[in-house]
Amino acid sequence: MLPIEFGPRVCGHLESGVDREWLVPDGLGGYAMGTVSGLRTRRYHGLLVIAGETPAARRLGLVSLDPELILPSGATVRLGAHEWRSGDVDPRGFELLERFDLVDGLPRWRWRIGDLVLERDLALVHGRSALAVRHRLVSGGPARLGLAAVVTWRDGHGERGAAGPPPQVEPAAGGAVVEDAFRLAGPDWAPQGQWWHGVYHRQEAARGLTPEEDLWYAGRFTGALDRPGDSVSVLAWAGDLADEPPPADELIEAARRRNRRVVAAGKPTDEVAATLTLAADAFVVRTSAGPDVVAGYPWFGAWSRDTMIAYEGLFLSTGRADEGRDLLRAYAGALSDGMLANTADTGRPEYNTTDGTLWFLHAVARHVAVAEDTDLGAELLPALRAVLLGHLRTDPRAAAGGGTAAFRGARYGIGVDPADGLLTQGCAGEALTWMDARVDGEPVTQRAGKPVEVNALWINGLAAVAELADLLGQDAGPLPAARDRARAAFRRRFPAPAGWLYDVVDAPPPVYPRGAAARHDDDLLRPNQLLAWSLPHAPLDPDPATLRRLADALLTPLGPRSLAPGSPGYVERHRGGPAERDSGYHQGTVWPWLIGPYADACRRAGLPTDETFAGLTAHLSEFGLGSVSETADAAAPHDGTGTPFQAWSVAELLRVRPS
Repeated sequence: MLPIEFGPRVCGHLESGVDREWLVPDGLGGYAMGTVSGLRTRRYHGLLVIAGETPAARRLGLVSLDPELILPSGATVRLGAHEWRSGDVDPRGFELLERFDLVDGLPRWRWRIGDLVLERDLALVHGRSALAVRHRLVSGGPARLGLAAVVTWRDGHGERGAAGPPPQVEPAAGGAVVEDAFRLAGPDWAPQGQWWHGVYHRQEAARGLTPEEDLWYAGRFTGALDRPGDSVSVLAWAGDLADEPPPADELIEAARRRNRRVVAAGKPTDEVAATLTLAADAFVVRTSAGPDVVAGYPWFGAWSRDTMIAYEGLFLSTGRADEGRDLLRAYAGALSDGMLANTADTGRPEYNTTDGTLWFLHAVARHVAVAEDTDLGAELLPALRAVLLGHLRTDPRAAAGGGTAAFRGARYGIGVDPADGLLTQGCAGEALTWMDARVDGEPVTQRAGKPVEVNALWINGLAAVAELADLLGQDAGPLPAARDRARAAFRRRFPAPAGWLYDVVDAPPPVYPRGAAARHDDDLLRPNQLLAWSLPHAPLDPDPATLRRLADALLTPLGPRSLAPGSPGYVERHRGGPAERDSGYHQGTVWPWLIGPYADACRRAGLPTDETFAGLTAHLSEFGLGSVSETADAAAPHDGTGTPFQAWSVAELLRVRPS
């Protein structure tokens, strides 16, 4: 894999170290996560973050294990790091770090105090919420090592304070049980019981969220490090608290072997592909309903649009077609009135997406083609056909009067316009495309009407399902005619005088709704039109000159911007509180996942792409280590924003990089 390693200049420099985050997933949606420096900068950082009934329902348990060396002289050296509401950073153990590495995807720290070198490794058990943290004396000594266990028990998105009761900590063999939820075990446990007040999270402050919380110092483990090779380890686990995990040495080595197997199964052609293959593994999780995809760490759960866009990269590019088959079956079984739920992260399914369902058609078609899995194609064809027929459905009585009242397709006004065969959508207060940010409940980029990528996906879906029916020797019914009609209308309606494609045609006036007021065509220069040239059954052949023009305005080292500079509403920096960030989410902010459609379109146009991925390759060691961020600033230096680890960003880069 790509070497990801840092020396004292990064490890010992606070600003450099905290900008780089590591992630170890447990295969269930839980994780361990932090920074190279060891300083927690997010409310989400911790060593044992436990998934609930869904991957998004996470709770933070073990926050940190702060090391402290007791030397023969009696001097103590504190190796942890915390920031406080006063602005102080104390202790500053990162100043003694000489090295940080990802070893087979797992983090390793090395502190040096004179000739004494202490190394920390950690791992999680795949498929179980269980952690091992090992500290090994590499050189020097003797010394004693103390490990302060700092805990909480709260929702992953929140805080807990000393105004309420402290976490309940009960003694157990070799350690303690916290809140009857997770257990700690290690050498020479000594209970403590003390609030640490005013721990500060600088990333939450930057995001305009509550930056402080109080943590509970539950107790301390202590062990001897008499000679090089000696180690002190701690285990932490949830679930069956009587079922202690294997020893730390076994658990860490097993995790490394598994990661090597994951990489080998993907048959990577170079070290970058190997790194992305392991990064992809973080997002594939097992739930009670079967395999699913976490859209991003640390705060997302499962989102159907993200899952289907990422499907080919996560499953077909990594040798996981069998898991993918189970996922597609499960999603097909959850269709409701021809639609996939957008997400259930909010506690209930939300069927408020136009394009997520169309991406599902694309994912199934790619699975059948790449995995040569016609059995699954035959099994799912009735569901795919029902999706398309549901979108084609109209009310004949309303159709007599013409206009949008004729549509009786899916929810939220999603249906085919009988006037031209294109898919239209829109509902007051809803943003149904992937550009779905809202501020105070109002969409920022509503894009009601006929969005360009939605109709490219619609035509692609009609063609793909008709092709599948033909492959299986079945009648495609009205789908080929609907495809031909929509494709002809697309070619007629979407080319704009500006030299690119309209982003939306038949859009309502800026203030929506406005009754029978005239509709218009939106020619803002956005990257959504890339799908009109990049999909397998794209409605248009790409024009090299147009693609170069788009690249000049939109392309950055980390992927295309979501809006061209100079456009109304363009935002350079994706920063500030929730309203400010959501206002700029799709108004210039860079989205690395769009590198996939861009590269596909360029290749279809005969344009070279070999140098397209250099910035994203370098990004693998800049933000979420070994992974790709959700978003980045539109303006240089294009700092990563959003989640540091994002499924569709990783998947699309993995899918389109040259093999």
